[in-house]
This record gives sequence, C-alpha cells and structure tokens, in this order.
Amino acid sequence: MASKVLELIFIPSPGVGHIMSTVEIAKLLVNRDQRLAITVLVIKPSSLDSGLAITSYIESLAKSNMDRISFIQLPQDETLLTHDPKDHMSTFSEFIPSHCKYVRNVVADMISQPGSGRIVGFVIDMFCTCMVDVANEFNVPTYLFFTSSAAFLGFVFYIQKLCDDLNEDVIELSNADAEISIPSFVKPVPTKVFWSRVKTREGLDFVLGAVRKFREVKAIIVNTFLELETHAIKSLSADVSIPTVYPVGPILNLEGSFGSSVGKPFNNNVIRWLDSQPPSSVVFLCFGSMGSFNEVQVKEIARALEQSGHRFVWSLRRPPLDQTSTIPSDYEDPSLVLPEGFLERTCGIGKVIGWAPQAAVLGHDAVGGFVSHCGWNSLLESLWFGVPSATWPMYAEQHMNAFEMVVELGLAMEIKLDYMKNVSNPRADTIIVTAEEIERGIRRVMEDNEVRTKVKAMSLKSRSVVAEGGSSYASVGSLIQDFMRDKS
Repeated sequence: MASKVLELIFIPSPGVGHIMSTVEIAKLLVNRDQRLAITVLVIKPSSLDSGLAITSYIESLAKSNMDRISFIQLPQDETLLTHDPKDHMSTFSEFIPSHCKYVRNVVADMISQPGSGRIVGFVIDMFCTCMVDVANEFNVPTYLFFTSSAAFLGFVFYIQKLCDDLNEDVIELSNADAEISIPSFVKPVPTKVFWSRVKTREGLDFVLGAVRKFREVKAIIVNTFLELETHAIKSLSADVSIPTVYPVGPILNLEGSFGSSVGKPFNNNVIRWLDSQPPSSVVFLCFGSMGSFNEVQVKEIARALEQSGHRFVWSLRRPPLDQTSTIPSDYEDPSLVLPEGFLERTCGIGKVIGWAPQAAVLGHDAVGGFVSHCGWNSLLESLWFGVPSATWPMYAEQHMNAFEMVVELGLAMEIKLDYMKNVSNPRADTIIVTAEEIERGIRRVMEDNEVRTKVKAMSLKSRSVVAEGGSSYASVGSLIQDFMRDKS
C-alpha cells in the first residue's frame, strides 16, 4: 500500500499569507485524492516575532492530525540570521536560497526511507524559485504556486518580456507618469500602481531572475478562478511561452485561526455586538498582518468614521516598536492615539479592536463594507462573503490588485490606489490620506448598490466554482492528473 503513495514537496516562502494559502491547497489536494501525501518544508522567517507566530501556527496544525500532510521546519543558516528582517530583498536573494542545502538533505533522506512514496513534484512558492534547481537534481518536476492574481502573474511575465525580448528600459518606463497596455489587463494600467520592485535596479533584477525561473516550471497553480479573471487567464493560456496555468481558487482559510497568538486572543464581544446590528450596516476596517498607521493617520481615519455616521469595526494595530520587529501589535489603550473623546462619542456605533479573525468578521451578516489593504487573500475573502471593498493598498502588488478590482472589474471602490507604505521603515513619513477621502470611500462602499449587486453575484460564482462541476474543481482534477503522469 505504501508504494502507491505519491508524495509532493511543498515549499512556501516565510510569510503569513503564503503559508496559510499553502496549507489550504495542501488540504484540498489530499482531500481530493487518497493517493497523495504532502510534506511541507517550512522556512522560518529571520525576524523573531514572525518566526514565533509561524511556529505556533504550524504546531497547532500538527496537533490537529491532518491526514497525509506533514511539516518539517528547516534549520537556518546562522550567518544570515543577523540580517535586517525588514530587508526584503536580502530575504529573497540570500535568506531563502540559503535553505536549498537543507531541502536537498531532507528530500534525500525521504527518498532513502524504506517503503517511501514516490516524489512526483515540488510545489514551490513564487519567492522560492531557487528550489527549481534542487528539484531538477532529483529529476522531479516543479510546479509554481502563485498566491496572487492571474493579472499580476501576466504583469510580471510582461515585464520580463519587455526587458529580455524587447530591450525596453523598464525602470524608466515604470517611473514615468503613463499608462501601459499589458496583455493580462483589458484596460491600460497606470505606472503609479506598478509593483514597486520593478521601479529600482535591485528590485527589477530580482523580479527578472524569478520570472525566468517561472518559465522553467511544469505548470503554474494560481489562487484565482476563471469567472473572476476571465481575460487574464485566457491571455496567459494563449501565450505558448508561459507554462500551463491551473486556476484553482478561491483557496481560503475561513477558520481565521492564524494571528491570535501574535496579539491578544480575539474578544468574542465583538461578534456578539455584530449580532445586534442590522444586516449590511457595519463597515469593517482591517489592513492585514503588517498593516498599521502613525498617529496622524489614525486620527484622520477616526474623523472619517465619525463624520460618515456608519457603524464600524476597526482593527487598529500599533506600528512595530523597534527595528527588530515586522509585525504590528495591539494597543493597550487605543485612546492614546485616537482623537479626544472619540471612543465615548462612538460608543454603541462602533468598536475599535486589535487583531481580528478577518474571515469571521467578514462573514457576519451585519458587515456591509470592507476597507482593505488589498492583499489578494483578503480580496478573495471579501468576494466569497459578498462584501464590497474600499481599496487602501500599501505595499507589494496590492496597488495592482486594487486597480484590477476597482477599474478593471468594477468590484470595489477607491479610497486610494497609489498610497505607498515603507515596509522597511514603518515609521517613515508617508502621504496622509485625509478624513474627507476616507469618508467618501466609506460612504460609497456602504451605499453604492450597483457595486454591491456585482459583488453578490461574484460571491455566488466563487462558491460554485469550487463545487463539483465548477471550473476550479475541474482545474484541480486536471492538476492531479498532471501529478499522476509523473508517477511512472
């Protein structure tokens, strides 16, 4: 019986959203086919706070005895643990590649075990492309798991093509105030929402190196679905230079368990308060695992909420306290950064909380709008629950996600499309979004019935595609067949 087991090696990058998505697709695959077993090789982040959070999450999963999914936490190269955890380029260019030797050792050990299953594929994260060469050493095909949108996948392929095939100066192009036609988008994309990585030489060099490796993989698994990103998926499929794309989403962690160990345990009084509110009457503000603002910006948000008159739940996080930390924490006393008397004036109308289980709040009937940083997982969750978003992107590809949702698909409202947060230095000066801009976005997301109707329709589609007979269900089936072709 053991010889019939087909083993997949999953290697996520050391980020909250990436690891959660990896675990969810691993569950999906083993539930769909009894022959599959998955070993997740965990790269612990170099920052202490992130490392503790991820370790706690993995340990909680291991205790739940997930069938045919196991976790191995890789050792770390001590010489690289001293690098600045906020130096993201160093994380991608040095820290993750330093784990190749440990992956090589683990896989060799697995293969040598008597009765071990045959390894039929490496499934690697978009930031772990250095592992393609390790898979090749074992003569095992590599699959890329892309945790963002199909449109953004098309964008990075197009950037690489502009550089390598058309000899364009992408840095100059990206920093110009212009609109560019990109095959995976129907509408021209303004350069102001381009991924900041392609606007500097160091960042662009990393992107080009990664995307060249994308072209070497056997297939690309994308957390999206055909009915949401029809044009983008068709444009990728039509390009013969791009590996086969399997849209398998939405892949969501709807239990919302990750993160409670980072801040305080979630106070269920918030859910009880939501229980007493009218349907679709509450706007929920939540800005992801790294979302926080300085005191000036916090006061503008508070003024906007108060002026809008709408009920609210606000996940307010304190910026990292020192240079060794990357994750915000909860305020002991949020009144210290809020306008004087705000909590008293809004008592009964709103709740200011710390960390929140996003899916649990979004899924509540009382929530009718979502002010979001536009991480791809968060946008998929909002669509799943039929809650329209107001976009406030901060870093990474979030600006492109926001553009796609607002301009390309008409499934969200704009607060800002080009707000930029310095992740490496959260306390650095940034543009302040005014109370008037925020209030306008809140009113639109809570009161525009046209967008709400479109989001509700997409919610129904997002649920139907993962059910038997749906497009993503079929795509997962084709992916499993692809794995099986490599078993002989």
